[in-house]
Amino acid sequence: MSEQTAAAEFAALLRQLKDRSGLSYGVLAKRLHMSTSTLHRYCNGDAVPADYAPVERLARLCKARPGELVELHRRWVLADAVRGRKGAAAAGTPPADGSADTGPGEAATDDGPPAEAPSATPVGPTITSPVGGDEATATRGDADPAPVRRRTRTAVLAGIAVAAVAAGITFAVGLPGGGSDDGGDGGRRRPAGAAGVTGEESASASTSPSSSPASPTSSAEEKSPARTPAGSGPAGAPDGEGAKSGVPVTVQADPYAWESPCSQRYLVDKPAGGMKPPPVEEGAAAWVAAHGAVPSGQQYLRLTVQGTGPETVVVDGLTVRVAGKRAPLAWNDYAMAYPGVGCGGGVRTRAFAVSLDSARPSLTPEPGNDDFPFKVSESDPEVYYITASVSAYDVDWYLELKWSSGDRRGTLTVDDKGRPFRTSGNKGRPAYEFPIGGDGWVPEGTTKLD
Repeated sequence: MSEQTAAAEFAALLRQLKDRSGLSYGVLAKRLHMSTSTLHRYCNGDAVPADYAPVERLARLCKARPGELVELHRRWVLADAVRGRKGAAAAGTPPADGSADTGPGEAATDDGPPAEAPSATPVGPTITSPVGGDEATATRGDADPAPVRRRTRTAVLAGIAVAAVAAGITFAVGLPGGGSDDGGDGGRRRPAGAAGVTGEESASASTSPSSSPASPTSSAEEKSPARTPAGSGPAGAPDGEGAKSGVPVTVQADPYAWESPCSQRYLVDKPAGGMKPPPVEEGAAAWVAAHGAVPSGQQYLRLTVQGTGPETVVVDGLTVRVAGKRAPLAWNDYAMAYPGVGCGGGVRTRAFAVSLDSARPSLTPEPGNDDFPFKVSESDPEVYYITASVSAYDVDWYLELKWSSGDRRGTLTVDDKGRPFRTSGNKGRPAYEFPIGGDGWVPEGTTKLD
């Protein structure tokens, strides 16, 4: 799908929701805390938001139905993914004709360094850089004041770096061993095997007669004969091997999504006087990091699962693994909702719940939702919403996503950028709220409403 097509389909649904609401661009922009021109660009397809949170708030303001919310997120994922691939390609691809590779006094060749002009006398240092495994040497001389070839190589390397950073956003890492309570460091130990690599597929019986189904405690090396460099994802596989040996699915987790501000709370080891006001949802991750906050009572995760190619990938299931369990944190409890402001929350498809208080926590579909397996591809992603609740413990946990595609299968660990998710009970903890127009946090329930 082209960038224009993906952006146009995303914008078309936005316009449909906006027109149906009967609200003007100005009213919607004011309620969303963005400029009217920015909202115009989103609805016209001239721009795609870098973050999904403002899109979801817009859809909720326009009273989008659950199915429309799911479809809107799917279209945003596709538009954002196509835009990212185009940007990386533009930064990292040299001109096809090689014209920019040739500077003054040079003649481009296919299999070696540029030929020097006969009359040029080499002066100054020699610059050597690896290109395709060989060394290409450019000599700086008086007749060669601007070696463009070297700048082109720099642009190529910069493009590779951009692509690597973009791929690092997706954190699908290798299968860890069984989780257990960690008494050595307060339970915040990273799950074994979650070293920032992507779990590859198990060899099937048809291609490797000696192989056997991996057990839940198998190491990443046993389950993954080939490991992808950290952060590179499927794109890290050599040319021609990605389709056969690369993981055909990516998982992107947002551990700080909010079902609604009314439901989201955080425990923080700070007094109310040292706290900043509640953030909007897209600022939650920065707010959590700044305060060392831990989701309180429940944590709401949004997982976006997408294939890396046209082939169909079956998501066979999600397993909850506990990495540590302790007494609840004795910190203050801060509510993100403003007193007296109503909150809305629709029933989502692909929604699951898990109680972390259970001895063996497991995901169960919310009423009216289907259970695994589901199918995904590059053009048909899935979004899963998970509500993890806890009252009696402070829990470190992560997810294992099992996938299969043809005769390939594997398991991806889904966590918070290499660390387990962390959710703590808040029963009996001092609770605070932030009044609208106020200048600080006050004990919960003390705000006087007009």
